[in-house]
Amino acid sequence: LEKMTDLVAVWEVALSDGVHKIEFEHGTTSGKRVVYVDGKEEIRKEWMFKLVGKETFTVGATKTKAAINIDAVSGFAYEYTLEINGKSLKKYMENRLKTTNTWILNLDGTDYRIVLEKDTMDVWCNGEKMETAGEFVEDGTETHFTVADHSCCIKAVSSGKRKEGIIHTLIVNNREIPEAVE
Repeated sequence: LEKMTDLVAVWEVALSDGVHKIEFEHGTTSGKRVVYVDGKEEIRKEWMFKLVGKETFTVGATKTKAAINIDAVSGFAYEYTLEINGKSLKKYMENRLKTTNTWILNLDGTDYRIVLEKDTMDVWCNGEKMETAGEFVEDGTETHFTVADHSCCIKAVSSGKRKEGIIHTLIVNNREIPEAVE
């Protein structure tokens, strides 16, 4: 296995289908650019005469758009920034906190990462989009699905406060699961 001697940046990106590792190699003498997503080579360019620029690719099952910007800072120093869906990684993650809920739990010795996309009400578990059944209940809605033979339910109830909006709670085996902070 070829050593990653020109590795200049590593990012961890939490998407609905999982947390993805993005690695970038930039050979400033050879002009080489290599992008790895979860250890798999996505882009390889050798002998690039222009050392600055942008590499675009997709990440994960949802084919989320990503780009690495290469900018010269001074002399032979470079800055590498990752963009997800056209936003800086920081802005993207801040926005994601508003649009998704994430729970991490262990069932029968297996770890599960469950993500609710609030805009579509899609539920993801360990990288798979789940089959769900939604129903209206007295105080809001319930979204039902199954993980490893355990019945799960995401309850959505109004907080009663306009700024807070709707509160989503994951219940597995009649137990409330605390939300994870990624």
